[in-house]
Amino acid sequence: MKLNIARSAHDRVLEHCAATPTVEACGLLIGRSGHVERAVPTPNRARNPAIAFEIDPSALFAAIRDERAGKYRVLGHFHSHPCGEAQPSDRDREMALDVGRYWIIVASGRMAAWQVVAPGQFAAVELCLASDGSEGQ
Repeated sequence: MKLNIARSAHDRVLEHCAATPTVEACGLLIGRSGHVERAVPTPNRARNPAIAFEIDPSALFAAIRDERAGKYRVLGHFHSHPCGEAQPSDRDREMALDVGRYWIIVASGRMAAWQVVAPGQFAAVELCLASDGSEGQ
């Protein structure tokens, strides 16, 4: 499996995660099938953001409304692991219910992509950097 990500979206994810090194940064991945065109940072509304993340519900609902209006698709989300690896944690597996959604996880400046293939199960995805406005190679 492969996921293309526009350079601007890639850079925005890394910048947002670097800006909050002691808490899990998070946001939405917006685009079309197999191509992330935009990354939308959102506030982390988790009770303990140092070890968990929760996408801000108002940002998520706004993105879903835009998706229903045909503007774009919510492909998944990103978050960071300030003290972990760029791979799904046990907590991530508990939260992974939307089959087909992509998860990008950032740790120590490293970005990795995953796709939910069954509730609680991920498959690694090749993350390919693409020029803005292109499908990538």
